Amino acid sequence: MKRRPAALNFRDVVAIPVAYTYLEVRREGPVEYVTLNRPEVRNAINAHVIAELVRWAEAMQDPREVRVVVLGGAGKAFCAGADIEWMARTVHYTKQQNLEEAIAVARMLAALDGLPVPLVGRVQGAALGGGAGLAAVCDVVVADDRAVFGFTEVKLGILPAVISPFTLAKIGRGAARELFLTGARFSAARAREIGLVHTVVPESELDATVATYVREFLTAGPEAIAAAKALIRDVWGRSVEDARPITASALAARRASAEGQEGLTAFLEKRKPSWG
Repeated sequence: MKRRPAALNFRDVVAIPVAYTYLEVRREGPVEYVTLNRPEVRNAINAHVIAELVRWAEAMQDPREVRVVVLGGAGKAFCAGADIEWMARTVHYTKQQNLEEAIAVARMLAALDGLPVPLVGRVQGAALGGGAGLAAVCDVVVADDRAVFGFTEVKLGILPAVISPFTLAKIGRGAARELFLTGARFSAARAREIGLVHTVVPESELDATVATYVREFLTAGPEAIAAAKALIRDVWGRSVEDARPITASALAARRASAEGQEGLTAFLEKRKPSWG
């Protein structure tokens, strides 16, 4: 049975007006919980799940009242990868049809990766293939100590191709050379060692640990968090010299912003900022 996340002392739950078939979406104050809701197939991804995640994520590009998102999976698994029936149909696809499906997956991952708010992954059970890719686009991942991860695509004669830009940014080339090429499954502890996961706890502590991260994010300026996420993308892979104008401009903009002024003033006045 899926546990309800630990109480965060926010406002009452707000019903989300958009109807989804394969996602469960609810809001508690400034926190939105998005749950893959296909427990009967361990939340496997198919074209419908992809479309709903894209629709949800693209609507979140201007989040307004939402400041943190928690991504999870119903039942015993986070996401066991691609749906078997969906994969069976792709056997008969043309190259163009396969290309279109791959582009749809890439769009989904990019939309999640580009969210202007923190995305916290709550992982239990399996996170395989595309499920591991979903973990890779989360800013923070909290995993059950019995969770199992894997980039298992080569076992099927295919590749972890579309998830690779996001996964390589997390685990680096060294770990990818082992795990992409063997397709071996690995533990939550190993996932933490290579940077795919940030915190590993017993399943009974998952929700409390997620709640701790959520509270921490809520103490930070929401515009500053969005700018920090953009800064990571903009600076990654650049030399110090190339990054200098970007970083200087970003800092100057934040210091001059209303939120930055409020944060600095609150610190000097020894009070909580308006968003805290």
